[in-house]
Amino acid sequence: MGAALPTLRLYAWDPPCLSLGFAQPVAQIDRARAGALGWDIVRRPTGGRAILHTDELTYSIVLPASDPRVTGGVLESYQRLSQGIVAGLELLGLRVEVQPGIPLSQAEREKPVCFEAPSAYEITWQGRKLAGSAQVRRRQTVLQHGTIPLDGDITRICLGLAYDSEPARQEAREQLRLRAATLSDLLGRPVAWDDAAQALRQGMCQALGIELQAGTLTAAEEARSNSLERETYASDAWTHRV
Repeated sequence: MGAALPTLRLYAWDPPCLSLGFAQPVAQIDRARAGALGWDIVRRPTGGRAILHTDELTYSIVLPASDPRVTGGVLESYQRLSQGIVAGLELLGLRVEVQPGIPLSQAEREKPVCFEAPSAYEITWQGRKLAGSAQVRRRQTVLQHGTIPLDGDITRICLGLAYDSEPARQEAREQLRLRAATLSDLLGRPVAWDDAAQALRQGMCQALGIELQAGTLTAAEEARSNSLERETYASDAWTHRV
């Protein structure tokens, strides 16, 4: 702890990947269909429901729990960090809303797709979810990460999930199309990853009053990353734990 400065990381995925929430049952994924589509499957350390990582901008923020930007509890810090995303989206020409601080109902939490309903303080446009985020706190350190879909069919995720029937799958796709959107859908034009990343960097600086400096992983961070991948996050014991 304390070996690195607070860090914002922006990245993309290749190949596409289905990400399960920490406690989400793996049975909600149709592994055969996902494999046939060429999708990897991982489980993230934060909660929530499944996300298909493709054609998107993904961000993560790591900083000590003592940092003033994350003091005051999960929801308060979640709301504060969300302002950086809002500012970035406004730089791209999109005015969005932040949802009220009301937790999801039990029925909403049991749905398999993260983008089916916005959680407290998540970002929407006219009621349609645009950005999803989650936070976890361990060992006096805070991780918040999330995703902004840039392009493509927002309902593709349903192709790799388990449903009782094909009509049920199609109904889920239709509902998701009404409740979520990509950035390109809402702006009416394509948005390049580099442009979205630049806007998010600027938005974070403006909203949080920070200055960002480009950096790379240290040798120690590379070694730790490789160890975590090998021993935890790439293992069936972790991915299929629930």
